[in-house]
Amino acid sequence: MHKAGFVNIIGSPNVGKSTLTNVIIGQKLVITNAKAQTTRHRILGMRNTPQYQLILSDTPGIIAPAYKLQESMMEAIQSVFDDADVLIYMVEIGEKKGKDEHVIQRLSNTKKPVFLVINKIDIGNQTLLEETIDAWKIQLPKAHIRSISALEKFQIDELVAQIVAFLPEHPPYFPKDQLTDKSERFVVNEVIREKILRLYDKEIPYSVEVETESFKETDKLIKIRAVIHVERNSQKGILIGHKGAALKKVGTLARKDLEQFFQQKVHLELFVKVSKDWRSNANTLKRFGY
Repeated sequence: MHKAGFVNIIGSPNVGKSTLTNVIIGQKLVITNAKAQTTRHRILGMRNTPQYQLILSDTPGIIAPAYKLQESMMEAIQSVFDDADVLIYMVEIGEKKGKDEHVIQRLSNTKKPVFLVINKIDIGNQTLLEETIDAWKIQLPKAHIRSISALEKFQIDELVAQIVAFLPEHPPYFPKDQLTDKSERFVVNEVIREKILRLYDKEIPYSVEVETESFKETDKLIKIRAVIHVERNSQKGILIGHKGAALKKVGTLARKDLEQFFQQKVHLELFVKVSKDWRSNANTLKRFGY
């Protein structure tokens, strides 16, 4: 008997959805950062064993959209209700009310199994945890409530076992050696964007999109050329830094992560281009995969 199914994770920004995805699949696939809106796309990651294939779907955090990019991000969340075998609604300890009443209503009415996962219990106490559980029992009375620390990998195996119990009997949807539904170029884009999120402040990380123009693989080396798009010339100058030092640091950190991911030497070239107001341009967003 083999089980396979789609487990879709939703929740507010920064509750730990991407960290949970990475921990469950056992590899850093999804970028994580304390800044809001780190995840822009819906990303599938697979956990494979001889007995099951658990397909996790990480989604952008639930926000009120302010421009077209964010509208596209929120559309990705609405689709998770349609193709899920199991739904995870993730909150952090102390979060006692859902920020989007429409989402809570859909979770209440769905006939699919729902797990209310309370994360970051390592930074709270037992009283706060009990208060959080009691609040969610009222809002989602049919949900299976579980408490974890994704960062500390606490109660993860137990959570996975409970989720797998609800997966349908089904052959694998993807080859068992496949980690994600995304291409190598997508992984490159996300790794570079993560370094920008880590190294820059204010509006820079939110004004950036990364596009891999060239990905050439040989037996000994992967040669990558990527363009970092910004919205204004001033952002280009900040991103490059004095004599190119800031951009060089982005490239060095990204190359190290990419070599670890691909298990191969990587030569990475980075360029910065101004694409004016790309976050509000429907055609440009479509070209970037939104």
